[in-house]
Amino acid sequence: MKKKIILLSLCLLMISGCGSKIPKLENGSDAVVTFKDGSMISVDELYNSMKTNYALSALLDLTDKKLIEEKYADRTSEANASVDEWMSQLETQYGDDLESQIQSAGYADIAAYRSAYYLYQIRSIAVQEYGKAQIKDEDIEKYYNDEIVGDIKVNHILITPDVTDDMTTEEKTAAEDAAKEEIEEIINTLKATKKEELEAKFTELAKEKSEDTSTKESGGSLGYINKGTLGDAYAELEEAAYKLKDGEFSTEVITTEIGYHVIIRLDSKEKASLDEVRDTIIEDLADELIYSDYNTYYVKALKELRDEYDIDIQDSEIKKSYANYIQSYLTKQDDSQSSSSTQKTN
Repeated sequence: MKKKIILLSLCLLMISGCGSKIPKLENGSDAVVTFKDGSMISVDELYNSMKTNYALSALLDLTDKKLIEEKYADRTSEANASVDEWMSQLETQYGDDLESQIQSAGYADIAAYRSAYYLYQIRSIAVQEYGKAQIKDEDIEKYYNDEIVGDIKVNHILITPDVTDDMTTEEKTAAEDAAKEEIEEIINTLKATKKEELEAKFTELAKEKSEDTSTKESGGSLGYINKGTLGDAYAELEEAAYKLKDGEFSTEVITTEIGYHVIIRLDSKEKASLDEVRDTIIEDLADELIYSDYNTYYVKALKELRDEYDIDIQDSEIKKSYANYIQSYLTKQDDSQSSSSTQKTN
């Protein structure tokens, strides 16, 4: 990557013509290195030496930056904000050691890393938009029917095992069993409660027994939730809640990485209309598509962008390298699809 950044800097200098007066060779080519005997190494020699391994990468960096900033000019501020946020996090984490950390990762300096990260951000925008364009109406409708649900109001009671790091395996198992037994006792109490008194009894038990200090005083209220609202740690709880009807509680212990739970579903709302969530669905489906084979979709998205602007690489060797680079990824995808199809058939 460091070599890539250095080449990019050289290319920028050659294109802009900036800097002091450059000595000339007899054939008129610019010199980049001179020797005491009067001999020189020309820009052409340097270019021809480097282009086989590095020029294509640097050229595509320059090309993509220009095209994306033109096509998605209204989103460059979004990319810059992401860069600022990330650099701020790195500065907080590494402080005065940031530059040395960046250099150890192969970048020339902080500015070079920032430039590379900005390019990554704007390329991600192009790849995301390409992915969104691949999503079909039938995919959107299926996702809406299968995955979109209305908000539900849920309360819970949490019991956490009293486990410490210095416990033996047997001691930890005993603590977990004790916590689970306590939840089972609460469930049995709820089973013995009249339906019309269930919500009040649940609130009473939550205040008395729940170990979730942030919700116990409100009867264990998690408010209105939807899929993913509570994060990965509560995925099992959310799944269980959507299997209940309003007014029902969980009769089996719900286990999460937090501990053991019993929940009650109190209310539900109609799910949003397709028009209201269409953009979100497209983004979700595009992310799922892209990350199923990120490298291939990355290449295809940026190729489509370059094709849209009719770029024509003038150097025949670099042009050939570019064609081979694109073809290798397209072939890889075709092979992958063929293999997948064969597996399904078998």
